[in-house]
Amino acid sequence: MTSPLRLDPLVLPQAAREMRERVREFLDAAEADGLFRRGGSSMGAGSHRPEFSRRCGEAGLIGMTWRKEMGGHGLSFLERYVVTEEMLAAGAPVRAHWVADRQSGPLLIRYGQPAVRDQVLPAIVRGECYFCIGMSEPDSGSDLFSLRSTARRADGGWSVNGRKLWTSNAHCSHYMIALLRTSPPEKDNRRHGLTQFLVDMDSPGITVRPVRNLTGGHDFNEVIFDDVLVPAEHVIGEVDEAWKQATSELAYERSGPERFLETIYLLFALVEAAGADPDPRVADGIGRLVAELATLREMSMSVAGMLEAGAVPNVEAALVKDLGTNWEQALPARVRDLLPGHLGELALTGVNGGKHGAGQRTDLEAMLGYATLIAPKLTIQGGTREILRGIIARGLGLR
Repeated sequence: MTSPLRLDPLVLPQAAREMRERVREFLDAAEADGLFRRGGSSMGAGSHRPEFSRRCGEAGLIGMTWRKEMGGHGLSFLERYVVTEEMLAAGAPVRAHWVADRQSGPLLIRYGQPAVRDQVLPAIVRGECYFCIGMSEPDSGSDLFSLRSTARRADGGWSVNGRKLWTSNAHCSHYMIALLRTSPPEKDNRRHGLTQFLVDMDSPGITVRPVRNLTGGHDFNEVIFDDVLVPAEHVIGEVDEAWKQATSELAYERSGPERFLETIYLLFALVEAAGADPDPRVADGIGRLVAELATLREMSMSVAGMLEAGAVPNVEAALVKDLGTNWEQALPARVRDLLPGHLGELALTGVNGGKHGAGQRTDLEAMLGYATLIAPKLTIQGGTREILRGIIARGLGLR
């Protein structure tokens, strides 16, 4: 029996390997210029750095896979993959341009109106235009079929009312890609009646309220729409038929290395702290973590290869996201489990750029504390594990 699930091994081509060297040089220069410091999270506090995003734009590291006639650079998904991997491994502050580059720009290229594309895409490529995604709602969570926020036809376009919740970076985004209900669902098709819109976040009638996380950081937001007028040309794709577009967009969001590298700085710190001759228990734990990470990476690269070939690997992307976010969510506890009885000794061996003594131990403990507090969100963002496992089961013919 042939499985519908495909995760074929992939060898990075020469162009991707050359791109890796290029982006490493870029990161070295950016760090030398004081734009960031290695060792942190690309998505954590302080990772919204417009100046770094503009530098990425100048270097041609945004819109890499977009067609040149759309303002992009016509490169491969695998070249973009290694850029993503290197950025995250270094803890580069990519949050400002991340969503626009990864998923909103490609969605507009495929479904947006020409006038909108001409206006928005060049600013994204320059690293000067930032996006958020309006999907989840207070009473819906990951059940997007139950969305209640509406868009109704009005003079000059559409009138939007309702609320979105857990909207990452809405407070510092120029646009939202909003999934809104434009018609009731049909009896035999719950997917009917949803439409995507490009919403200018400076529009009258929009209120953004912060939803602070456990660290006190302001990542998430509640966004309230009160008779917000959205121009007709800001409809993305077909009215009432957005579900297929939204799921295609999620394939980009769910499958990349960002789904297992958000807490990777802890593994780097653990390896450095363990030194050249680690305790056998610590060595065993590091070996298991690295083996699991290598497996996730191979799976993620396989999905990148499918995207490069023009496929829409929704099931494979859901699998990578489910396994990857569970791994990165568990990483703080697993690192902490390896440290009791050894923390005082390990913290003196060189973690965090060769610092020594109590300050170094504080750095490692601070990393663990921060990662532990942000870990619960990792399996929620981009789709909860329950939703993902339903997608996987359906794709395998199990439901």
